[in-house]
Amino acid sequence: MAVVPGAKQALERFKMEAASEVGVPLKQGYNGDLTSRQAGSIGGQMVKKMIMNYEQNLGK
Repeated sequence: MAVVPGAKQALERFKMEAASEVGVPLKQGYNGDLTSRQAGSIGGQMVKKMIMNYEQNLGK
């Protein structure tokens, strides 16, 4: 059960966007064929973007 309605869909979009930015061919559903490096680069890009967003909003 999602605490925030629509959070799961937003996270999926965020993940797909991050994958596109780092050039990883992510598809809907199962992605077990990705290497650890590819999966890590997606997660790393997501964290990088979250930190950048936090820092931009820190002064507001």
